[in-house]
Amino acid sequence: MGRDPHNPPPSLQGRVVVITRPAGTAGALARQVRAAGGVPLLLPGLSLRAAADREAARTALDRALRDELLLFTSPAAVRFAAALRPLATRAQVFAVGQGTAAALRRHGLDAQAPRRQDSEGLLDLPALREPRGRSVALVGAAGGRGLLRERLVARGAQLREVHVYARVAPRLDRRHLEPLLRLPPDARVLLSSGEALDKLRAILPPPAWSRLRAAVAVASSERLAALAHAAGFAEVRVAASAQADAMLAAAWASA
Repeated sequence: MGRDPHNPPPSLQGRVVVITRPAGTAGALARQVRAAGGVPLLLPGLSLRAAADREAARTALDRALRDELLLFTSPAAVRFAAALRPLATRAQVFAVGQGTAAALRRHGLDAQAPRRQDSEGLLDLPALREPRGRSVALVGAAGGRGLLRERLVARGAQLREVHVYARVAPRLDRRHLEPLLRLPPDARVLLSSGEALDKLRAILPPPAWSRLRAAVAVASSERLAALAHAAGFAEVRVAASAQADAMLAAAWASA
């Protein structure tokens, strides 16, 4: 549900908001931050790339579109899949969250999405509780948590994984690093991916990583909040979901 335009959120009052979404995907969120009076700082934790072997990915996707159940793990999975092939299918279609479901609607597919917008919520949907013997395709990227893969196989699904894109380390330069060295401790750091957090911890110079951890983390789930605490963030706020409105609401609420 969108935010009520007649009841605008409180202003971020010039506060810096660090956006760790993948490179090239944070534009709309940055505009929302500016509209609320904040100062967006783009610090991508990941970079997304099309599958290296596009023909193999297209062939795998063709087969997946004929399976009974079709799961998309992110809006990026929808975008890269649609670049390979029109997403025409008779399968039951599932999305890990509302953002993914919205991306699927733009390609003509109605998808079921859980109220709890994560892998656990998806696995709790009735059709995925008992998938034994059914053909299930999981469309996304290699790596990640692996929870969907593990649980679906354990529940007896005939699982097909289709990797339509890859997540790789971002290329950061002075435009990213210099503002980090001046990051105020009341800045908000939006976190919605444990993999992105790990990549940032691995590639940021120690002084930049220390300044980032001294800011206030806004995590998209309790799981991400625990990872943020383990990474050294002292103050962590939890948003209702990874959707932009929910993340910014948590940042506003703690402003």
